[in-house]
Amino acid sequence: MKFSTREDIEAPIEFVFDQVSDFAALERSALRRGAEVQRIDDKPQNGVGMMWDTAFEVRGKRREMRLELTEYDPPSGMCFIATSPSLHCDLVLDLVALSRGRTRMSIEMELKAQNLSARLLVQSLKLARSSMFKRYEMRAASYARDLEDKYSRRA
Repeated sequence: MKFSTREDIEAPIEFVFDQVSDFAALERSALRRGAEVQRIDDKPQNGVGMMWDTAFEVRGKRREMRLELTEYDPPSGMCFIATSPSLHCDLVLDLVALSRGRTRMSIEMELKAQNLSARLLVQSLKLARSSMFKRYEMRAASYARDLEDKYSRRA
């Protein structure tokens, strides 16, 4: 199952990349939303190989996944792989400079089931695809507006 969205952000690509790669801030944001996030690597700076153990609720069931940064290409984007015994998720974040002060952010996520119970979960998500996709797009749009607000306050 694939989700993808694009948002245009009124901020330079370097600023946007700095914000989307501020992993400490993203960890705090996930914690505020009820997820558990624990960084498990010992890398002193951002780069390939960073890893987190995460736990969160989906459809009333606790899910645990390991998230790994597999590509890190400043300021163009990043790729992550999230794995668990039952699910595999590829996440690609691409940034393109549309102009000096405008950036297009593309986020693509593909969810793959690894066993029968995960197939049932993915199938239920497919049945609710339109509402899930709306929530996905709204969350990305909200994040893009937050980045624009941060940039305008800074500038």
